[in-house]
Amino acid sequence: MISKKMQEQVQNSSVIRAMFEEGKRLAGIHGAENVFDFSLGNPNVKPPEDVKKAILEIVNDGEAAGVHGYMNNSGYEDVRAAIAKSINDKFDTTFTHNNIIMTVGAAGGLNVIFKTLLNPEDQVITFAPFFGEYRSYVKNYEGELVIISPNTIDFQPNLEEFKEKITPKTKAVIINSPNNPTGVIYSEETIIKLSGILKEKQKEFGTDIYIVSDEPYRELAYDNIEVPYLSKYYENTIIGYSFSKSLSLPGERIGYLVISDQAADFENIISAANIANRILGFVNAPSLFQRVIAKCLDAKVDLEIYNRNRELFYNALLSYGYECIKPEGAFYMFVKSPIENEAEFCRMANKKNILIVPGSAFGCPGYVRIAYCVAYKTIEKSLPGFKALIEELKK
Repeated sequence: MISKKMQEQVQNSSVIRAMFEEGKRLAGIHGAENVFDFSLGNPNVKPPEDVKKAILEIVNDGEAAGVHGYMNNSGYEDVRAAIAKSINDKFDTTFTHNNIIMTVGAAGGLNVIFKTLLNPEDQVITFAPFFGEYRSYVKNYEGELVIISPNTIDFQPNLEEFKEKITPKTKAVIINSPNNPTGVIYSEETIIKLSGILKEKQKEFGTDIYIVSDEPYRELAYDNIEVPYLSKYYENTIIGYSFSKSLSLPGERIGYLVISDQAADFENIISAANIANRILGFVNAPSLFQRVIAKCLDAKVDLEIYNRNRELFYNALLSYGYECIKPEGAFYMFVKSPIENEAEFCRMANKKNILIVPGSAFGCPGYVRIAYCVAYKTIEKSLPGFKALIEELKK
């Protein structure tokens, strides 16, 4: 029999993944072209040509002889140095390879850092709506996820409630900007205020509280909006990054952690994170793709493809009578359900072969998430169904 912990995990298995499987089932019945699956953030934009070129270069030249072997648990030193330089050039920071740990995507990185930091019953704060897997990542290490209720006016963090919920047990705060599921970018004003609150609370309690900034969507920001780089505002910052979205490589599982040497207990954190990387079973990040991304640090996916989808979807839904703030980044829209029970609305959409995810999966009932990282034609063909749905509910 499976463990009690896993029995609970199985019962509460990701609604997003379940919806994805439902999409495959419906496609088998109605044909893929007649199923409009907006459930999963699986990029449809091709990786930049630089990625394919880098793979071929690495595999075909002499470097291939050593590319598939073990290395330091932190990853190849030259790759980490290249990443540090790239970050420094973009954000005027002063990192070296010693600040970088290569990870199995952002998810692997978050698990590494929570394994490193958390004692049983330590608290990790996050802001609703939030990526639902944070619940599991924190619980994996017997921590407690403390959820700050959503600010549904503009979906910037609810800082008043945040200030009240910080306790001596608070070990970390998860920031996700651009945000999944809202597409909101946390403003510099928000980050400054949030950092100020944490500095006050650290002094009050005599503890260290770390910001863990989950940044897989950093490169996906529209209208020239700047995404603040958090280590410039708060010393106890750890950044988790992934190339899953910025280079359309979700299945390759490649990312990194940036641990500021200004962070409290830096040397021990780096050492412990290296060990966590190994004993969690990752051992090291995929060797081939460490080499690949080192050659592609200036490459980007075609953001205009996502922007075109964003404009079409957002403007159409608003014209039908839906309520939604315009996403500033990532490739999600968080739309207010036309009825109170958003799960029921998702079921109604399902009957029209439209797959969307209830907001309760993100700690924010009453809303639904729509992932628009799909073909433009898929959005166009889905719009009559969205229009019919809201018209039916108005009758």
